[in-house]
Amino acid sequence: MNKNVGGMDRKARLVVGPLLLVVGIAAILQLFSLGTLGTIAVLAVGAILTVTGATQRCPLNTLLGINTCPIDRS
Repeated sequence: MNKNVGGMDRKARLVVGPLLLVVGIAAILQLFSLGTLGTIAVLAVGAILTVTGATQRCPLNTLLGINTCPIDRS
């Protein structure tokens, strides 16, 4: 799979993803309540954003024909 995540898209994913993971972990530790489904959703989205930002590959971008990576080096 070719790289299709880059630029500001990648930076946003690498900032927002880990922040969502921290929020999800805080909810698990009961520092505040999101509910079970809310916690699972926040953790899932955070993990997906972090992984897609780190690997620069997003299957959804491929399906939608989106490519924010300025130079494909694969």
